[in-house]
Amino acid sequence: MAAYLCPPAVIHGEHAVKTNQITDEVRSRHPHAAWAPRIDGIAASTGIETRGWMLPLEAAVAPGKGNGLPAAGIGPTREALADDGFTEQDVDRVIAALESIPAPQTVQERTAPAWEAVQSYGERAARGALQIAGLDAADVDCLITSHSTTPALPGLDVSLANRLPLRSDVMLLPATQWACIAGTRSLALAADLVAADPDRVVLVVIAEALSTTYQPADDTLESLIVRLLFADTAVAAVVTGRPRHESVLRLDAAWHHTLPGTQDLHRLETREDGTHFVMDRRGPRAVQETVTVMWEWLRRRYQDDPASWHPDVLLAHPGGTRVLEYMEQTMPDGWPSGLLDYSRDSYTSGNRGGAAVFDIMRRAYDAGQEQGSRAVLYAAAPGLTATALEGQWL
Repeated sequence: MAAYLCPPAVIHGEHAVKTNQITDEVRSRHPHAAWAPRIDGIAASTGIETRGWMLPLEAAVAPGKGNGLPAAGIGPTREALADDGFTEQDVDRVIAALESIPAPQTVQERTAPAWEAVQSYGERAARGALQIAGLDAADVDCLITSHSTTPALPGLDVSLANRLPLRSDVMLLPATQWACIAGTRSLALAADLVAADPDRVVLVVIAEALSTTYQPADDTLESLIVRLLFADTAVAAVVTGRPRHESVLRLDAAWHHTLPGTQDLHRLETREDGTHFVMDRRGPRAVQETVTVMWEWLRRRYQDDPASWHPDVLLAHPGGTRVLEYMEQTMPDGWPSGLLDYSRDSYTSGNRGGAAVFDIMRRAYDAGQEQGSRAVLYAAAPGLTATALEGQWL
């Protein structure tokens, strides 16, 4: 396996949403929640002060266009009330009261604007990645895309094929459900594709509007944490089978692992008011199990040189601070400190899901990562499933 990666393009959400804006909104909406007295401490524990969204906070918390009337409409509601003995005056009062109650946004109201933003941001990232690589859209042979929080059919792959536009014979590989693992797994797939044909040019584009999981009506502690964690980002990068002048990272090996019986720990659920990210407190521990298995993969890979080999940079999707802390605690003795610095830096402005590893990689590149550095890329996603890559900085 040898694949060559050009520097990624990263487009952050342009609407800055501060943590105190979120806590003020949540506090006003859920003043009696069991966790309300601790909300500031919970927010501070995330270490995130500002995150970028594709749409403003106001778009997430705005009421829907409907009202409290039953879906059947005014006529059937009037008939039902009248049949139940309500006077005409009482019916008018009930109807007026129901019409004054704002309804939550529907799935369409919440998702449609985000889907438009995902396509726009994805196009900008794709064009940026091609420009960085010194290529044109006509040079692309395969497009891999992911966007888990804005379901659409056709998806981002077909959208970009038309927007860029790409050649009509380009292989389109949408991977909508990869979620947080999209960054590492798309690169692993791209590496396999160029291994089969070194002349292939693969474009990877991941655009996530994770802010669509912000659900104002939810009053659980887990929902509060979801509100605080996520950021919106679009990223893209070009992968080739032969080194280019613009190549910055060679990918040498990939590792995949899925934990059985953990599919319910973290998940997306589509309900009548939109997409909900459901967290389970057992999730971080399960993710940590995948980290332990990854260390063993690396140990076996370099068992002939265990004393001197170590990565020089670890580009790990920071699902949360607990995972990063566990990674540091379980690293083999003798490994240098600071391997996760770029991951921590990325996390201070939000969890970017599948786009995170590309954002972290870009930070390492902008900081001037030293040529010859050994790099390990890692991410885990709902499933629970994980993918890691090992390679060398060029």
